[in-house]
Amino acid sequence: MTDIKGRAAVVTGGGSGIGAGLAKELAKQGAAVAVADIKIENAQKVANDIIAAGGKAVALHVDVCDRASIKKMAAEAKAALGTITLVFPNAGATSFDALMDMSDDDVEWILTVNLMGVMWTTRAFLGDMIAEGKGGHICATASMAGLLPGWIPVHVPYSAAKMGIIGMMMNLQCELTQHNIHTTSYCPGGVATGMKKNNSSYRPAKFGGPGQDEVHVDEKVSFNNNMPKFYTPADIAPMVLNAVSNNRAFAFDHAEHRKEFQRTYSSIVEGCYDDIQAWEDKHGTPTPNPTGPVLEKIN
Repeated sequence: MTDIKGRAAVVTGGGSGIGAGLAKELAKQGAAVAVADIKIENAQKVANDIIAAGGKAVALHVDVCDRASIKKMAAEAKAALGTITLVFPNAGATSFDALMDMSDDDVEWILTVNLMGVMWTTRAFLGDMIAEGKGGHICATASMAGLLPGWIPVHVPYSAAKMGIIGMMMNLQCELTQHNIHTTSYCPGGVATGMKKNNSSYRPAKFGGPGQDEVHVDEKVSFNNNMPKFYTPADIAPMVLNAVSNNRAFAFDHAEHRKEFQRTYSSIVEGCYDDIQAWEDKHGTPTPNPTGPVLEKIN
């Protein structure tokens, strides 16, 4: 179990949407929360709401596409709340444009904010968390588009980044078990946020700067005619923290998506294992290389 009460937490992208829901629920369950966002005014509003409800919070600016900004935010969070032992790298951006219709800047932005932002945020807090010796938890916001990359078309850089988060969290768990630190990939399956309308307004200057255009989504295409139900951030936050408390590798918010997992991922993987099993049954397996991973002679 990972206790929430009495710990210090950080939530990136905490000024709105899922991040705001997580920050408020963390405070409700007894954590002190650093609400970090590229829009400091949004972070301050969420922090003010937490304080007004009797919780403890501080608002911090961060651009998760900038390592120096993340390091500065991490130092400020520690100075304000002590060692952070609950880390929620949640900041992200989306796109529903075909890969070849996207600009190079937008491809790089989507990959950087969604994947490297999580990596850099994790690294910024992990050293202190290990040194503190009191365990902790890292819960990164991935996506069902990462777990089920064959479900939602025109989502290539986004799916790649979010699937990368899942690999990152699961592999990192192998390193952290000895420190009583656990990892979770939260895979939202339909949460009502302002991302569709406000997504481009979060674009950093080095990727072309903020815009005012909405995310274009062809709903019939984007979800393969299987539009999910959309819950509110306040509804899903307790589900996520329940998974964190129970040290689950994943946090989900739609039980019904099990069918999509079976249809678009697990059945495909199992089919490929059937293929290689059939190959081995017919042809046998190769003779293992006598020197293991080193190929001494090139044919």
